[in-house]
Formats: sequence, C-alpha cells, structure tokens
Amino acid sequence: MNGKVAFKRPDSLTAKEFTYCPGCLHGVAHRLVAEVLDELKLTGQTIMVAPVGCSVFAYEFFDVDGTVAPHGRATAVATGIKRSLPDRVVFTYQGDGDLAAIGTAETIHTANRGEKITTIFINNAIYGMTGGQMAPTSLVGMKTTTSPYGRNADSEGYPIHVCELLQNLNGVAYLERVSLLTPKDIIAAKKGIKKAFTAQARGLGYSLIEIVSTCPTNWGLSPVESLEWAKQKMLPEFPLKVFIDKVGDVK
Repeated sequence: MNGKVAFKRPDSLTAKEFTYCPGCLHGVAHRLVAEVLDELKLTGQTIMVAPVGCSVFAYEFFDVDGTVAPHGRATAVATGIKRSLPDRVVFTYQGDGDLAAIGTAETIHTANRGEKITTIFINNAIYGMTGGQMAPTSLVGMKTTTSPYGRNADSEGYPIHVCELLQNLNGVAYLERVSLLTPKDIIAAKKGIKKAFTAQARGLGYSLIEIVSTCPTNWGLSPVESLEWAKQKMLPEFPLKVFIDKVGDVK
C-alpha cells in the first residue's frame, strides 16, 4: 500500500455525527455539498443560511460560517449577506415547505434579480420536522397529516414545480433537478452542485439545485421502501433535468 487516502470526511463537515432519521438523505446531500466546497477550495470563504425545518440542523454539521433565517426568508437573508460581503460564497439549504410555501416570493424574486447566491433545495414532498403535513410539493393523492384522505387537486391544488417556475427568469445562471435515489444519481447530483457553486464563484447569477429526496419517517415507509416509492411516484412528477446552464464545462 502507498498510504494514499481513498475516503475521508470532507473538511467542510464538522466531526458531529448526523442526527437525521434513519434513511433520511440529508446526510448524503450534506456530504456532496461539503465535498464540492473542499474541491473548489471555498470552505474558508463560505457562509451558509439555514432556515426553519430539518434543514436548520445543517449549522451543526457544516464547518463554515452561517446563520439561521426565519421560515422562508433564507434567500432574503443570504441576499443581504452576499451584497454586504460580495467576496464570500453564500448558500441556502432549504426544504420544500420552507422554499416553496412561505418562501415562494423570496425564492422567485431572488432568482429574478440574479442574486449571486446558491440554493440547495431538498424536495421530499412533505413537511419533515413539524410532523408530516402536506407540502407544496406533495403529490396528488398523497396522504399526509393534513391530507389524511390524500391530496385533492380540486381543493388543495397541484404540486408546485420549482424549477419549472424559475426556468424563464433571466437572473438564473444554473438550474437543475437531481436526485439521491441511486448511486448513479448521487454522482450526477454532485456534478450539478459543483456547477451551481461554480456559477456563483464566476459571478454569473443565481443558482439552484433541486434534490429529489425521501422522508421515510413521515412517509411511513422503511428506508428501502422510501427509495422505491420516490422512484415510482416522485420522479414521474419531478423529472430530473438541467433547466438552465450558463456555466459550461467544469472540471
């Protein structure tokens, strides 16, 4: 053996063990973001904004400067930080209930202004921390604590497709929907995350990565079952796709 390190915890993560539910993919998303920050050598200049929800725990796991935002206001807080400290790399880490419900206006206008920040958006089609309520991304027919008979499109509307909403805004530099449901998807997700941070580093505008994920606890499924359910139900509703790419090739 030549003593070469093949695998280690990214420098951009703290030594604290993840406390998410078994089968939750927040930990995978955290690792991918941290690996990208390490590889782009951005750790020392990065500031994270984590709002209300399971995402708020991110401040315990990322070894970067950061702050917590009120529910839905992460991109507004991040905008203020980035404008005050334009040499910093600023990213938000948000769930679907936060970003696509109470934070809809902030998200859309941040993207439309082309704020030079990056958003990591976890879409698991449900409110996680607060007890499994219906989220803006919950599927039609999906049972939650606030839609016990299944989401009814006539009374509750249809799932919101965030990337599709943002794809016609000129301020967006990179926009992609990825997933963490298979090893192949995880590899592709990391590439997308790297391009999103590269867009910010190059000052090209706003970037967002939507990550199709799972919530085994609130879905009432085992971790393995939740992966299969997401493949069968979520991916047809939220197809994986690059919507905007003003970055080009990234090594």
